[in-house]
Amino acid sequence: MAAPCGRSSRWLWAAVVPAAVLCLAVRAAEEASTAEFDVRPGGEVHFFSRSLGDYTCTFTYSAQGGTNEQWQMNIGVSEDNLLFSCSVWRCQRLCSHFRPQGKSYLFFTQFKAEVKGAKIEYAMAYSQAAVGAQSDIPLKQEEFEITETTVSHREGKFRFELSKLVIVAKTPHDEL
Repeated sequence: MAAPCGRSSRWLWAAVVPAAVLCLAVRAAEEASTAEFDVRPGGEVHFFSRSLGDYTCTFTYSAQGGTNEQWQMNIGVSEDNLLFSCSVWRCQRLCSHFRPQGKSYLFFTQFKAEVKGAKIEYAMAYSQAAVGAQSDIPLKQEEFEITETTVSHREGKFRFELSKLVIVAKTPHDEL
């Protein structure tokens, strides 16, 4: 099955929907939830999950090197209940600033972010998050894949660097 965000669609979204607009979708959310968690190295598969109403976002990963890093998951539903957003990123020592922290020093062997209750319209994974005057650095498109409900590393193509994931998904809604 083809991914809902094909190559041209993904890059169109990236051009049309800048990161600031994605942040507004979360900030303008009728409901939002933010939680901090540790990304733990050691090669074992770990996951972190949060739900908001009928929608869930789960981040699954395996990493090597260094010590724990503090990460954050932010989920939200737009005021019109049409979009569910999930962002996962490495943050500063105190995640309360709600800002990504540059580049992770961990070596990710795998990652997957999955949404339940909605279908992905836009997703992007980044090797480095914006810091100061530097912009986000997205993964190359061959490093990850997008399906209707997941964003995940592509075996043999992913270069082991991950610092941020952003997903915007359409929620099911009844037409009048």
